[in-house]
Amino acid sequence: MGNKTQCGGGPLLLPDMRFLLFAIWLLGAAHVSSGQAIRDTSLALVAVQASYAQQVPGGDLSERFGSNSNVGLAAWRKLGNNITLGAEGSFIFGNQVREPGILRNVLNSAGQVMDVDGAMADVFLYQRGWSAFATVGRILPLFGPNPNSGLHLKLGGGYLRHKVRIQTQENVVPQLEDAYLEGYDRLCAGPAGLIYLGYQHFGNKGRVNFHIGLELIAGATQALRTFNFDTEQSNKAQRMDLLSGLRLGWTLPIYKKKDTGFHFY
Repeated sequence: MGNKTQCGGGPLLLPDMRFLLFAIWLLGAAHVSSGQAIRDTSLALVAVQASYAQQVPGGDLSERFGSNSNVGLAAWRKLGNNITLGAEGSFIFGNQVREPGILRNVLNSAGQVMDVDGAMADVFLYQRGWSAFATVGRILPLFGPNPNSGLHLKLGGGYLRHKVRIQTQENVVPQLEDAYLEGYDRLCAGPAGLIYLGYQHFGNKGRVNFHIGLELIAGATQALRTFNFDTEQSNKAQRMDLLSGLRLGWTLPIYKKKDTGFHFY
């Protein structure tokens, strides 16, 4: 049948993965010098993190998407008592779309999508989204090499947004361009909460710093498109979207150098 319409499973391009790897390389290459031994006491510091998570959807989200990837950036302040205050954001992407018949209105009798020139078009469906949270937490030094490492419990409140990305590659399909896309993309957004439980490691020499843990995101979202062209029905107004998975990443700690009292001229 030649080129055919595909609902996910197409060539997933991940420029953001290159960005994540570059960010992790920068964090790993950075060296923070400190005369204050991190192994001896709980320090006030700023942590900058780059991370990756593999997530499984739940609730209403599982009816629309399969598993997805998530890359994140975060910055938080750890106080001397190990309480953490911060902000973080993430980009959500995947190629498992579970919306049967979403393109039924643009298919011809042979089940193909035709472009503006009358040629068969390749159309791919992807999951896209993002989240942003303000967080508060605490590191419990129950285990680890120093009082700054240990079990990290974190809660957050913020915003979750997701949609179906319809990509027509090099073809121009009038029914899937500009404002017409709003009838197919299932855009949803709303307030969300985050729970994270994991291990935060700060190396004694400041070179090996990482985190790994389980994360749950719950969003009370709603459809931002009132009508679907394919179903000719209104979207479900209120949704409960869940994302859970394992997050791991690299951490760059930034803290003040201790004044030893000795000065050389």
